[in-house]
Amino acid sequence: MFDDFLVRALAGGLGVALIAGPFGSFVVWRRLAYFGDTLAHSALLGVGLGLLLKLHLTLSILVVCQVLALMLFLGQRRKQLASDTLLGIFSHGALSLGLVSLAFMEGIRVDLFAYLFGDILAISRNDLWWIFAGGGMALAGLLWLWKPLLAVTLHEDLARVEGVPVDQVNWTFLALIALIVAVMMKVVGMLLVTSLLIIPAATVRRFSGTPEIMAILASLAGCLAVSGGLYGSYRWDTPAGPSIVVAACLMFLVGLLIPKRLASDSM
Repeated sequence: MFDDFLVRALAGGLGVALIAGPFGSFVVWRRLAYFGDTLAHSALLGVGLGLLLKLHLTLSILVVCQVLALMLFLGQRRKQLASDTLLGIFSHGALSLGLVSLAFMEGIRVDLFAYLFGDILAISRNDLWWIFAGGGMALAGLLWLWKPLLAVTLHEDLARVEGVPVDQVNWTFLALIALIVAVMMKVVGMLLVTSLLIIPAATVRRFSGTPEIMAILASLAGCLAVSGGLYGSYRWDTPAGPSIVVAACLMFLVGLLIPKRLASDSM
């Protein structure tokens, strides 16, 4: 019989993996991996502000991620700097501001390791509510946005000519990514938060014939990574968050070993 904390950890991890799969597919297609890292780094600023203002930490992280996503969207529209340059500035700036803000909080002890690498074994029932409610809202938004977002991803100029509100679609997608990053940080931490977005989707890309199939397979691959990582953590007493990422990386490497012809036949 598993302990309650293991059951909650598995439930939370599987919930995050199911949500991350479809989003991760678009992150891979649109080459937004660095954007996920930037949001994850900004989460530490959310932690600092949440402690300073005595707010719920998940809520403060969500607000900071949304503000950063809006700043990036506006910066991309003005086109004065390249996207990767903006991401680099926002990423390191937000991370540094977060660390500085925490340094000024005397008498408050913060477990930075938990925020950096996650503490999935400490997930509470309230955290599960945040994961499934927030993640469910984000997933519902993605399903509503699916067709226009896919059109913009394939060819932005053509989508604009066909009447797709490109700017609205792009901003909504960035806002949804910010939402799930805030939710996922509790599971694998800010430095590893993009792993469940990128690695499962990259793993199954070779075996997917349609965008919908890739989204489903990415969710399943993420669930396998969570299950395998938690088992390894329980079996060998290793950190749970990094163990999940290691399991995902192993799946990716195994996928690369499958001959390209077999991967093509499965599409």
